[in-house]
Amino acid sequence: MNIPNALTLFRIALIPVLVVLFYWPAAHTYFLTAAVFAVAAVTDWLDGYLARKLGQSTPLGAFLDPVADKLMVAVALALLIERYDASWFTVPAIIIIGREIVISALREWMAELGKRTSVAVSYLGKIKTTMQMVAIFGLLLVSPEHQGLLYYANIICLYTAALLTLWSMLIYLHAAWPDLRDTAGD
Repeated sequence: MNIPNALTLFRIALIPVLVVLFYWPAAHTYFLTAAVFAVAAVTDWLDGYLARKLGQSTPLGAFLDPVADKLMVAVALALLIERYDASWFTVPAIIIIGREIVISALREWMAELGKRTSVAVSYLGKIKTTMQMVAIFGLLLVSPEHQGLLYYANIICLYTAALLTLWSMLIYLHAAWPDLRDTAGD
C-alpha cells in the first residue's frame, strides 16, 4: 500500500459519506456534500500527481483510480438527478454516466487486444473531467430553489461537460475503430 493507492481508497470510502450527508436533514447539507465531493476531486488529482512524482504507480492504482472516479461521479449525478427531478438535468447526467460506461468497456477491450494506449486519457478528457467536477461541486453546493448566477453557471458547466463528454467519446471511438473493425471479423 502506498500513498496514492491510500488516497484512491479514501475517495471510494467517501462515497457512502456523500450519500448519507445528501439525505441528512441538517441545515448545512448542501455545503457538506459539496465539501465531501471537493475533497474527493482533490484526492483524484493528488493521487495521480503523487503516483507520478514519487514513482508509485501500481497496477492496483491504475485499476482503482478510474473506478473510484467513475463511482463518485455516477453516485453524485444520481443524487442530483433526484434533487433536480427534471429532464433538462437528467439528459446531460445520463450522457456523462453512459459515456463513462462505454469508454471503460472500450479501454478494457483495447487492453485485451494489447492496444490500450490508443485510448489513453487525452488532454480533452482532462478538461472534460475538470468541467464535470466543477459542475457537480457547484450543483451540490447550490439549492435548486436559489436560482442565482452561481446556479446558472453550474448548469452551463454541466452542459459543457456533457458536450465535451460526447466529443471525447467520439475521439476515443474513432481512435479505436480500426482495431474494433479488424476484430469484428474474427
